Amino acid sequence: MAEKHFKYVILGGGVSAGYAAREFSKQGVKPGELAIISKEHVAPYERPALSKAYLFPEGFARLPGFHVCVGSGGERLLPEWYKEKGIELILGTEIVKADIPTKSLSSAAGETFTYDVLIIATGSTVIRLTDFKVAGADAKNIFYLREIDDADHLVEVLKAKKGGKAVVVGGGYIGLELSAVLRLNNLDVSMVYPEPWCMPRLFTAGIAAFYEGYYKKKGVNIIKGTVAVGFGSHDNGEVKDVKLKDGRVLDADVVVVGVGGRPLITLFKGQVEEEKGGIKTDAFFKTSIPNVYAVGDVATFPLKLFGDIRRVEHVDHARKSAEQAVKAIKASEEGKGIEEYDYLPYFYSRSFDLSWQFYGDNVGETVLFGDSDIESPTHKFGSYWIKDGKVVGVFLESGTPDENKAIAKVAKLQPPVNSLELLEKEGLGFASKI
Repeated sequence: MAEKHFKYVILGGGVSAGYAAREFSKQGVKPGELAIISKEHVAPYERPALSKAYLFPEGFARLPGFHVCVGSGGERLLPEWYKEKGIELILGTEIVKADIPTKSLSSAAGETFTYDVLIIATGSTVIRLTDFKVAGADAKNIFYLREIDDADHLVEVLKAKKGGKAVVVGGGYIGLELSAVLRLNNLDVSMVYPEPWCMPRLFTAGIAAFYEGYYKKKGVNIIKGTVAVGFGSHDNGEVKDVKLKDGRVLDADVVVVGVGGRPLITLFKGQVEEEKGGIKTDAFFKTSIPNVYAVGDVATFPLKLFGDIRRVEHVDHARKSAEQAVKAIKASEEGKGIEEYDYLPYFYSRSFDLSWQFYGDNVGETVLFGDSDIESPTHKFGSYWIKDGKVVGVFLESGTPDENKAIAKVAKLQPPVNSLELLEKEGLGFASKI
């Protein structure tokens, strides 16, 4: 097959790819210079919708409604936009080999693509229970949610299994969001996870107690301290039950697994420097190889605010790192410099009528403040993290836009704290006066 050459290639068609394309357009990319190569069959979209509004029983989201860049308040980039800009969308194309010395990418169909500058935006893949050889984990109707095809299949099954039983394996982001949306679809939901409380990578025991109580009130059966060790299936191959390590067996018509992800960097193993499970970059997302950049989930980058290097799996960083890399590429071509990436870690989630935001770092001592009573009509509460006498992280449930801006400012400025008791008493007021 003929070789196709582009000045710039973005490998991966997720959130980062869409935001990088928009930035290339702003920077004056010429028609024919840029290509996005994606395994998916649709133009880049805002992936967080898949575990939220896409699965709603009513008023659900569908493409083209959530193509990038609507998630950050920008214009929606439909497939026609790429065509108008002369950006080639190469969809449904899986790259199986990347050869950095020859600057070439080979597809499963035998095509070859070459480039001058490469942006690795391959994102993450889900960890599957079949990876651990869990008995029966290949049964039908056991779902992992990563791409739009996964969500479409899940929607079909939810319609077919109305009023049935669902088991969610995992108590993190996906576990919490999917348990909520499955309840909205009127399924009987059990959520199973091994940790002592939900979302342990971020939540303290105090924060988690509210969400666990709230979910129970909404009808979610929470089972902690055990794991799924096997699945039974019907004669037609569909999942029938979930066997737990503690001996219990849960009936299941649908199972959704959310036990984490892995950055997709296998294509580049041994070709670029790695660190902390990702591809090591500088503050401009340049890798150890000239003209090769890595953004989003796959990049391990300097987190200036904390004097550390980290890998961040979140849509906010996927957007911002992509824009930073493109600005750096164009500045380099023009012999100019740009400011280093100075990222404030940010995470958020929405489920039922709840909505929380977190900024900063969740290390050090914690102070829980506000009203975390599940019976409260407002349930506005939060937590500060304090390290070396300074606030380094803030969490807030049910904040207004202004309150969320205030906690972000606190996390960025890291103001000193003299008394944890006074901080607890002041609560959100402390952030609002900074």
